[in-house]
Amino acid sequence: MRGRFITLEGIDGAGKSTQHAWLVEHLRQKGHAVVATREPGGTPLGERLRALLLSEPMHLETEALLMFAARREHLALIIEPALASGRWVVCDRFVDASFAYQGGGRGLAWEKIARLAEWTVDGLSPDLTLIFDLPVALAQQRLSAASPTRDRFEQEQTDFFERVRAAYLRIAAENPQRVKLIDAEKSLANINKLLEEIIATL
Repeated sequence: MRGRFITLEGIDGAGKSTQHAWLVEHLRQKGHAVVATREPGGTPLGERLRALLLSEPMHLETEALLMFAARREHLALIIEPALASGRWVVCDRFVDASFAYQGGGRGLAWEKIARLAEWTVDGLSPDLTLIFDLPVALAQQRLSAASPTRDRFEQEQTDFFERVRAAYLRIAAENPQRVKLIDAEKSLANINKLLEEIIATL
């Protein structure tokens, strides 16, 4: 039986990574074999590309191409084999992040991203995507409290993240069967309870 594919999305500071760790542990306690991974990254090559993407200035289209190059490697080496073997994959960001960050945030045409996705992902879609939504000002407060240093994306200005958030809201509105929008202002306990209910439907 094919495994389940769950992705987590949201602007920086929305609490996505915290919920990623919780969800992986929750699924393991339920008896599932789970692969926890992230994008960009997930493979040795992907992690090297991640280091470049998070630190080096580059042309917008170069950034998008490197994201999808890391994703293709990730799919071939980690995601597709895990799903085929019946394991669940819980991934911190996936294709939606390219639409939100390179598309919404940076202004790359969504049509270009869609063509890259069609070529790279070859029809694979998550069974469930959780988008953690939070007002930008609050997300930036959380980022500042969490770490004094920020990567190239986290250093972007408020208007950039407003565009990213708007893109995520568009994705949620256009994909109601796949995407669940999570109010990240709620307490951790309330969010965890909601995630339990959503996961039970899978």
